[in-house]
Amino acid sequence: MAALTIGKLANEGGVGVETVRYYQRRGLLDTPERADLYGGVRRYGEPDVRRLKFIRSAQAAGFTLDQIAELLALDATDDRTRARELARERIAALEVKIAEMTRARDALTRLAKECGAGAAGPCPIITAFEHG
Repeated sequence: MAALTIGKLANEGGVGVETVRYYQRRGLLDTPERADLYGGVRRYGEPDVRRLKFIRSAQAAGFTLDQIAELLALDATDDRTRARELARERIAALEVKIAEMTRARDALTRLAKECGAGAAGPCPIITAFEHG
């Protein structure tokens, strides 16, 4: 892969340029030196693309940027025990969210059935949200 500008790096990672800069300020991505060879423009390579994609994937899994920074640091030390702990913590948080969403789905399913069953009076869905 040829050396990429920040715009092309951002595009490869599916983010905006300001997101790349934010990750750099947070220490998640390195900021390369300006290269005289490229007219003083910073250039990024495949390792930067992989790291950016890792950050995005970890965010999609629900990890915070602080946790992602820790995971990146753990990768350098090969501390699998702590990485596993972080994953288990994230799984537990996801289980809580899944339970909350399941309850919300079940309640909304019940309200939709009640709404379809009766024609008189206020809609149970509207009433539930007004008093909820």
